[in-house]
Amino acid sequence: MRTERLRVVDNPSELRYELWSAETLAGSIRYTRDGDVLTMVHTEVDPAFEGEGLGNTLVSGALDDARAQGRRIRPLCPFVAAYIRRHPDYADLVA
Repeated sequence: MRTERLRVVDNPSELRYELWSAETLAGSIRYTRDGDVLTMVHTEVDPAFEGEGLGNTLVSGALDDARAQGRRIRPLCPFVAAYIRRHPDYADLVA
């Protein structure tokens, strides 16, 4: 696992959540927005960061932010849907 500071941020102008490792964009979740519902359509982690569990870090950060913002989720992305199945504490976010 990388030791750089990881952070997940919402970038609404690009319609994506971004995972940053130090100053490098390591991954993103693309979404569409309809009111307070975010449809998560695609998760991608840069190949240089694959195999380090950063996809899970990205999804949990995005779901935590959605919860904090009072939003609901439509997990069309198979990776996000599988994450929610493995972590049922996020099931209440599903629209």
